[in-house]
Amino acid sequence: MKKTIKTPLTEEIISELRAGDIVQITGYIYTARDAAHKRLVALIKDNQPLPFDLQGAVIYYVGPTPPPPGRVIGSAGPTTSSRMDVYAPLMIEKGLKGMIGKGGRSAAVKDAIQKHKAVYFIATGGAGALLSRHIKSAEIVAYEDLGPEAIRKLYVEDFPAIVANDIYGGDVLEEGKKKFRILP
Repeated sequence: MKKTIKTPLTEEIISELRAGDIVQITGYIYTARDAAHKRLVALIKDNQPLPFDLQGAVIYYVGPTPPPPGRVIGSAGPTTSSRMDVYAPLMIEKGLKGMIGKGGRSAAVKDAIQKHKAVYFIATGGAGALLSRHIKSAEIVAYEDLGPEAIRKLYVEDFPAIVANDIYGGDVLEEGKKKFRILP
């Protein structure tokens, strides 16, 4: 069943999501990859203000390409989420409620998702040009020096994703491995 959700995410929204749910996300989300995460965590540890409010925020692990004429953004496909695993637990503890990427997460991230009531979504890798059609606006809000990895505030409409990790310990990637395992 497809669920439509809006950002910022609340614990009420998150509590209704289960691993395997197909969602369409509408609202503001932020982009950040490992270089930006490193800077954000340094700010948190130094008790400095962040360039955006983490409370209820969703971060999309993406480094988009430059926009072609007439578009707000270029190709915007997910990057491998495990590269952010060293940073994610602290960010989740400080209010981050959603992450979008591809691939599995570490035990520490899954624990933080359950403990602090967050959610991890996966988006289709290799479909960046198609996913970018759901991005209606994009503006750099921090770290312009990082180029494609700068933090951007995106407005998305009906952005397609799948709940990979939920607050109940569900893990669609692990469930899939078990379901299709051939050897004992």
